[in-house]
Amino acid sequence: MGSSTVGASVDLGSVSVHLLVAAIAGHRLEPLVDESVFLGLGSAVVELGFLARPARAALTDALCRYADIARGLGAANITFLGTEPIRRAVNAGSIVSDVEAACGVPLHVLSHEEEAYLTLIGVTEGLPVRHETLVVDVGGGSSEFCIVDAVRSPRAAGLQVGASRLTDRFARHDPPSAVEFESMGRAAQEAVAAAPDGAPAEIVAVGGTASNLVKVLPEAFADRLLTRDRIARIQAILADEPAEVVSERHLVKPVRARILPAGAAIMVAILDRYGADEIRVSPAGVREGAILTVQHAGPSWRDRLPDLAHGWRT
Repeated sequence: MGSSTVGASVDLGSVSVHLLVAAIAGHRLEPLVDESVFLGLGSAVVELGFLARPARAALTDALCRYADIARGLGAANITFLGTEPIRRAVNAGSIVSDVEAACGVPLHVLSHEEEAYLTLIGVTEGLPVRHETLVVDVGGGSSEFCIVDAVRSPRAAGLQVGASRLTDRFARHDPPSAVEFESMGRAAQEAVAAAPDGAPAEIVAVGGTASNLVKVLPEAFADRLLTRDRIARIQAILADEPAEVVSERHLVKPVRARILPAGAAIMVAILDRYGADEIRVSPAGVREGAILTVQHAGPSWRDRLPDLAHGWRT
């Protein structure tokens, strides 16, 4: 396979660092490698305000290994995406310099808006939307919202609410107590009230929180829909099962299982904020969006993101 047909991106998230290498077939991606390593960057930054030397070394080692994998598969473009933990780290500049020097790949520290635009593109695959749509990525440390319609410019925002952050703030028991569930729900409602205004005809959720929530309920996993009733049933399961049981029974990685109760609370808050009844869960997201965007727009992709988010395909 020629190198021009393969792209790669790595998302440095609060919970995991995730690699996607994919063959680009028109505007569709065919994954070649899709793997992640759990480094807990978000918790490290929350605790110290920066990434200490051991965490930086572990991150650089992981990124260089991922770059080698991508190059071995013929990737013409490799894009490293710094999200919430890198945005918040006071030594972000040093992290960027270290990574580029060690791996030979620039690390782009994304704004909340840039992250939201790339996530939207990952879902739409560059197609213009026909009706008002909200795409939301509930991450570990933050949540990115992007509302787009056929006429107006996309509206994007990042909120300081995520599944790991709520868990660390409120959950002291496993499973969380009723009071802790209530506290997470109230905090989620307060945070999501600041999301962009809109009346989306469809809400699409991406990322690890949404993708793992649907695993808890077989019918949700089958059609990748989170309705109010299904989320309530998922919450009941998560209130009854410790994280270890959730992990084993529903095939969720342990570090993800621990934060799913908070993730469910955020999903309810999103439904309430927009008066909606269901959320569609998409397997695509910021990594897919980055590969498609870089392939289409080249080195100037960051300057063109607001326009690209509206779609370029006809």
